[in-house]
Amino acid sequence: MKKGNADMRDLIYVHLHEKERFVISYGIEFKEFYHFLKDTISSILLLKHQFEDGEFHPHTMLDYVPKQKLDKLSRQDVEDYGDFSWIDFEETEALDLLEGQTIAELLYLGHIKDHLRVPFYQQLNNKYAYLAHEDGWFNKTYYKNLETFYGLICEVITNKLSHLKIDKVLFGIKKKRVYTPLPKQTMMALKDFMKEGMVISIQNIIQNRFRLEIPIWIIGDFANMDSMYEEYEKKSKQNCDAKLILDKKTKEWQVVIL
Repeated sequence: MKKGNADMRDLIYVHLHEKERFVISYGIEFKEFYHFLKDTISSILLLKHQFEDGEFHPHTMLDYVPKQKLDKLSRQDVEDYGDFSWIDFEETEALDLLEGQTIAELLYLGHIKDHLRVPFYQQLNNKYAYLAHEDGWFNKTYYKNLETFYGLICEVITNKLSHLKIDKVLFGIKKKRVYTPLPKQTMMALKDFMKEGMVISIQNIIQNRFRLEIPIWIIGDFANMDSMYEEYEKKSKQNCDAKLILDKKTKEWQVVIL
């Protein structure tokens, strides 16, 4: 088992490449991505996958997943696929019009997990390109609008918090704690940290009745997530570089740079 697999739910690594509009991440899974963004996705063209219920497109010789089957795909254990890469598109007819050069670029994108040109195509009108190896372990995701990513990571952090602790209530019924949603503007205040490569550690939160603190460390640029996790383990023994703080009384979030 790779380092950190057991902790994937409780640790997020983010390295933002703003100019080229992609994010390398650890700890954000396809099911989380899809849950938040499904209303923005029409269909997806599969570049690397093992999904058995896709539909074959003869012009590109690739499988695709129409909107009505995306819920089924989101329930699959896509991390077991190994490589899982796709690009969204609006109209199936647009796939018939793709030129050989574009298809070659898409094949390169899925295989190498890098672009020959930033992968947003007028014919497809795509919003994302999603490139993963052992989904949640290594993800490289392109966003046509990077503000979408900030909304996604806020949702992911809030959901991970809700799974941390289950409180007993009356009659022994257990209920997940609900946390105030993290505002997008709060996360955007950490943009410079994301550009350097940062870790958000849900597993090391400190909380009491009055506040909750999530530590953040700058750890650098990693494509190898074993190396990233080793660096995190070293850094986590030192003081953190910033904190996300929730005041439980006012229900307001803030970022504190240390």
